[in-house]
Amino acid sequence: MKHYILLLVTLISIRGIAQNKYTIDVSQFNGTILLHNPDISHLITGHPAGVLVGFNQKRFGEKEWEKDFGYPDTGFTFIYQDMANGTLGTNTSLYAHYNFYFFKRKLQFRVGQGLAYNSNPYDKDTNFRNNAYGSHILSSTMLLLNYQKENLVGGLGFKTGLTLVHYSNANVKAPNTSTNTAAFNFGLVYDLNSSLQKEFIPKEKTIKITEPIRFNLALRSGVNESDVNGSGQYGFWIASAYADKRLGRKSAIQLGGDYFHSNFLKELIRFQSSSFPELNVDSNADFKRAGIFLGHELFVNKMSVLTQFGYYVYYPFDFEGRTYNRIGLKRYFGDSIFAAVTLKSHAAKAEAVEFGIGVRL
Repeated sequence: MKHYILLLVTLISIRGIAQNKYTIDVSQFNGTILLHNPDISHLITGHPAGVLVGFNQKRFGEKEWEKDFGYPDTGFTFIYQDMANGTLGTNTSLYAHYNFYFFKRKLQFRVGQGLAYNSNPYDKDTNFRNNAYGSHILSSTMLLLNYQKENLVGGLGFKTGLTLVHYSNANVKAPNTSTNTAAFNFGLVYDLNSSLQKEFIPKEKTIKITEPIRFNLALRSGVNESDVNGSGQYGFWIASAYADKRLGRKSAIQLGGDYFHSNFLKELIRFQSSSFPELNVDSNADFKRAGIFLGHELFVNKMSVLTQFGYYVYYPFDFEGRTYNRIGLKRYFGDSIFAAVTLKSHAAKAEAVEFGIGVRL
């Protein structure tokens, strides 16, 4: 019986591949770590190199969102990168990505978000010089801009361009100075079923989406740590309420507020008030904050990209300034329920990765 089930699964998989267009690309890259912060200057000693492997499914407009965004690819990217510095070690990462195309589909822009594993993070005894990565598990963002030519010889083609890879643990654990690698890449792309010919489904006249103002409630949580090494990881929670208004099929604007209950600030206030009297920190200062924000949401199928810019209206303790920003991904389940993973920061200074759930009323 197990053999019949395995045969059935194999046949279904083969049938799925036969009906869809898939490509695999393999690229080698070599570059440099950008000096975005002088604190990591001692870690830039060589030219990081690595390999990038992508698996892509071509989209032809079977769903409306595919037409709206110019028939992008969806897929996964694997990256192995030697940071060319023994203190930093190596990073192995996996991403979910979109490929967007321009200039008659010869210019490809890939954006991916995923997780990385660092082989040699900070350790106060054995690796105290690594102030970039405070943990093995890192968040990573990847951007590629490539010229790509497919099917030059059979299903084989090539691609070349620029790569930017960001690694950070978003202050889940200190230290977290992070790194950004800019690199040149060159590689090959192979069409797994080049004999299959499919045409893009033309975009018909778009039906305008009109919605009344909708109200949203969201609860976010996670753990983070201040920049003081060894100060400890603390849980936090954030309550958000906001209204949104759809501007069309692809986007909406938002206006709302946040309440922040960030326990790491309680420890930071205690530490600064007792250890640095010259800072004049009141040991009884409130660690809670509240802010208002203006946001935008870009809808891509059941996913959306969230961008918000906020200002603290209640700000009893000075931490990284009164403005903040949030960027991340939402996934809708039906018309009302959503989950989200977002990065809250102050300009380029990350504060926390937030895991949230919410409802759109």
